Amino acid sequence: MKPRTRFPEYACTPANRSTRARHLQGLTLIEIMVVVAIVAILSGIAYPNYRDYVVRGHLADASNGLSTMRAQMERHFQDNRSYATVGSFTTPCAGAAATRTFGSFVVTCQGTPTATAFTLAATGSGQVSGFTFTINEADVRATTAVPSGWSTCATKWITRKGMAC
Repeated sequence: MKPRTRFPEYACTPANRSTRARHLQGLTLIEIMVVVAIVAILSGIAYPNYRDYVVRGHLADASNGLSTMRAQMERHFQDNRSYATVGSFTTPCAGAAATRTFGSFVVTCQGTPTATAFTLAATGSGQVSGFTFTINEADVRATTAVPSGWSTCATKWITRKGMAC
């Protein structure tokens, strides 16, 4: 009677030993280099897109901050009939920097607010340094400063790379 083998394809014959040895050798240098090249190409495309995605997330802080400060300026105007400091009622622009900081952006007044006009500016720092967005009492929004590769706009906030004005 012939003994039964558990894995007949790997029976101990000289032909099967060489086939089995080839399967256990591993990857060749060429195969590893192809994998490394594919990973390099994918990361070269993915990293810039990821960085733009992170920057876009931080740009939301600017629009939130400017909208909040504009609402505070309008509330100040309704109470005092002026955007400027009136008596002991100080304009929101004169508040502490901590109350005017929204994420990576600090909101300030450009110049001194008058009785009928103001312009707020949100200036970025850290990952969004180089960005400056503005808004005024007439709700005119503008992107006045951006890093290279982005575009400015006098009529809206640019929140994506390549976005048209």
